[in-house]
Amino acid sequence: MRTIILLTISNIFMTIAWYGHLKFKGFPLWKTILICWGIAFIEYCFQVPANRIGHGTFTATQLKTIQEVITLVVFCFFSVFYLGEEMKWNYLVGFALMIAAVYFIFK
Repeated sequence: MRTIILLTISNIFMTIAWYGHLKFKGFPLWKTILICWGIAFIEYCFQVPANRIGHGTFTATQLKTIQEVITLVVFCFFSVFYLGEEMKWNYLVGFALMIAAVYFIFK
């Protein structure tokens, strides 16, 4: 469970670092890069321990799969509630297919 919690926190920071700046397009790019880099450092402070703790309980492939599912969930909330983007039906179908992939990876 610690792995899942740490990966979730990591992905929140990752999403902010990668996409949070999209609301501030007038901000100088070089400053944006430095700020995003700093946020990404915080992300790594959660991601690296999560993978260390989880490896053994999960395979590396399973850890990556868990991380991708968490990333999609976090990103969906972020894109809808922070960026104000619409969640379209074809996105949901694509996510459902990814969940099917998760089933086979953990089988």
